[in-house]
Amino acid sequence: MTTTSRFILKLSCPDQSGIVHAVTGYLLEQGGNILTSAQHGDADHRRFFMRIEFEAPGEVGAMRAAFEPLAQRLQMDWELVARATKTRVLLLVSKLGHCLNDLLFRVQTGHLPIEIPAIVSNHRDFYQLAASHNIPFHHFPLLNASEEQKAAQERKIREVVEDNQIDLVVLARYMQILSPELCQYLSGRAINIHHSFLPSFKGAKPYHQAYERGVKLIGATAHYVTSDLDEGPIIEQEVARIDHSLPPEQLVAMGRDVECVTLARAIQWHAEHRVLMNGNRTVVFR
Repeated sequence: MTTTSRFILKLSCPDQSGIVHAVTGYLLEQGGNILTSAQHGDADHRRFFMRIEFEAPGEVGAMRAAFEPLAQRLQMDWELVARATKTRVLLLVSKLGHCLNDLLFRVQTGHLPIEIPAIVSNHRDFYQLAASHNIPFHHFPLLNASEEQKAAQERKIREVVEDNQIDLVVLARYMQILSPELCQYLSGRAINIHHSFLPSFKGAKPYHQAYERGVKLIGATAHYVTSDLDEGPIIEQEVARIDHSLPPEQLVAMGRDVECVTLARAIQWHAEHRVLMNGNRTVVFR
């Protein structure tokens, strides 16, 4: 009996006739059986996007080698992975631990298909939480705002990324601005979470500022990290309706819940290879 494995193929390329026929023909040649398929054509930019989950005999290296000629001919940006391979995620956190705790719980209970080889923080607050999950905790403090210390700290973060073969870095309420150099190094593989008031209510206590303005919606945005602060391609957003009866402290609590859910969804969709870049936007096959 032939043993099959599951694979995920995602791709984008200039839109043209015959793409689906060519890709499904490749799968047929490989003895593949399509399990799910999603596609999108961006008429404005004449670009085609596709995600296919399939099963086939063979191993991922051979599958990639067989697909390469077609990918080159159609000028594809593409990725082909074994579905069983888990994304290795590095979590960065400061002094707010709600997103960190939520993600650790989701992984522990099997609801988030990732591995967390390490946690990095500029504070020591969550080293015991990391230890309770048997995850190495790296404390890289920033005692001042000098460029030299910032650069040295970011070099340590890069070492953790490389030593642990990290696929994705998540800023789980990491309250430091990454340098343009680190943003470039992590391009397409770093996700941040923040409240959705931006560009309004910047700085300290945004929910208290929102309360004073009488806002009716609060929310959160998860996006890829770029050197443009909090303006990277958006992966997921969520909102909660509020009214005049809620005090600022309850807005903060609700906002943290929304941040947790939004960030977890974004990480899951990235880890399941459902997110494709489309310039400053994303295509998400949920």
